[in-house]
Amino acid sequence: MGKASGGRDRLLTPGEVAAMFRVDPKTVTRWAAAGRIGSLRTPGGHRRFRESEVRRLLAELSVPPAARGGRPTPRRGI
Repeated sequence: MGKASGGRDRLLTPGEVAAMFRVDPKTVTRWAAAGRIGSLRTPGGHRRFRESEVRRLLAELSVPPAARGGRPTPRRGI
């Protein structure tokens, strides 16, 4: 599942990726420009994102920092 016919990844639009991360599509475009997420360009110059890479990044960012080996973010207002 998640693969198009022929075993290749489904390509997602910036809007589809944005909906998964709950951010604006322009944010996704900025992430791609900064190298945080890989993208492909269509012949018309539009960005597309590999579904497998997007899901991997989403899973990675969904793990709490302490579980990733990072420092937890201090809570404010407590």
